[in-house]
Amino acid sequence: MRTRITLLLLTLWIVPCWLYAQDVPVTKEASPKVLQVNLQDNINSYTWLLIQKSFRKAINEKFECVLLNMNTYGGEVLYADSIRTTILNAPFPVYVFINNNAASAGALISIACDSIYMRKGGTIGASTVVDQTGAAAQDKVQSYMRGIIRATAEAQGKITRIQNGDTIEVWRRDPRIAEAMVDPDLHIEGIIDTGKVLTFTAYEAMKNGYCEGLADNVQEVLENQIGMTDYDLIVYKMAGVDKLKGHLMGSAFRAILIMIIVAGIWFELQSPGIGFPTMASITAAILYFAPLYIEGLAQNWEIIAFIAGILLLLAELFIIPGFGVAGVLGILFMILGLTFALVDNTHVDFSFDGLQQLEEPFLLVSISIVIAVLLLLWITSKIGQEKGLLWKLALTSSQMKEDGFVGVPPEIEAIVGKTGVTVTILKPSGKVRIDDKNYDAMSEIGYLEPETPVVVVRYEAGQIYVTAVSED
Repeated sequence: MRTRITLLLLTLWIVPCWLYAQDVPVTKEASPKVLQVNLQDNINSYTWLLIQKSFRKAINEKFECVLLNMNTYGGEVLYADSIRTTILNAPFPVYVFINNNAASAGALISIACDSIYMRKGGTIGASTVVDQTGAAAQDKVQSYMRGIIRATAEAQGKITRIQNGDTIEVWRRDPRIAEAMVDPDLHIEGIIDTGKVLTFTAYEAMKNGYCEGLADNVQEVLENQIGMTDYDLIVYKMAGVDKLKGHLMGSAFRAILIMIIVAGIWFELQSPGIGFPTMASITAAILYFAPLYIEGLAQNWEIIAFIAGILLLLAELFIIPGFGVAGVLGILFMILGLTFALVDNTHVDFSFDGLQQLEEPFLLVSISIVIAVLLLLWITSKIGQEKGLLWKLALTSSQMKEDGFVGVPPEIEAIVGKTGVTVTILKPSGKVRIDDKNYDAMSEIGYLEPETPVVVVRYEAGQIYVTAVSED
């Protein structure tokens, strides 16, 4: 009897628990999301916009980490610096898989990442700044790059190691090694001699703390190196509008836009009124500032400074005689607006070293203006020359009297000696009516009231002169 009661009580306890368990849904924990960003081109305005957009997506949609799939030979230092700043300030881990090359600006970006992984046969380094011709830039620019890449390596902090029985702290990524990727004069025992710029192979990078592991693809990086077994990998793709904005922000295209702005102002000053040159200049200015303003580079004050510069320049040319303070200030304001629009204002350091980041934008703007002025001077000298490509742009035909062209209509000369009446008061100019037709006229003597009889005494320099008809 007691056994039956016990079994009954167990049944009454187990059955409700079993039924309750059937009603409770089993929820599977969501897999961590990984955002893959492909950096397969030169580092430029498009690449910078790609990083900005992808990192914004990673933040808004709470991605676990970002993995950069990199293969680049370098690019523009200005955008590489902005990208490395974005990576260093990211609220999530940023990994990079060097899929063959991370040269120059690519090396700077890689060093900013939390971990570096490389394909066998890949390389990293050679970050010396070069100009458009491939020659090394001046030492002031190299000094700024050395400081950037050294600070980026230092940002990875220090680690504790046991060496010869002692516990010591060493840099996770040796800043001197990073600097040697820029400075050929730096000597590091067992790593690089003077006269050479440092470039690591994958195995050399692992040996010297600039690579955390080797892999053949992104999947191996995530699973074998980072240790992720269950993840959701999403490859970021730029929208068409963003791609267009990225290309509009390119340095070469901006240089062309600056030349069009200068050319439009130049040619508009050569002809009266507002025409095609003005429209071309305004359109170029909009294309220059609009993408930068939308992406937060160009600020209101920079656009205002540019417009103020144009107004000061026009005032100097049309209102103030000569060329003085207003004209110089106008040119400086224009250059100021165009230059600062290319720099991320949130990261501008107004110290002496920090202002060196303005050097590249300033050179771009200044050189573009100088080239535009030189081209305009050459074009102006060629316009109208026979057998030249531009001779048809100038009006070279003459309106000869033998061909029927006259400076004064014959009917005006014929009214000399005729009489009429004033339509308006002449003091001394006004209108008169002669042969039922109104003419602009000038009183020869004194003022004349309306409805005063007059006679045309002469026609000179395009002007009719009249006198009052006496009562006699």
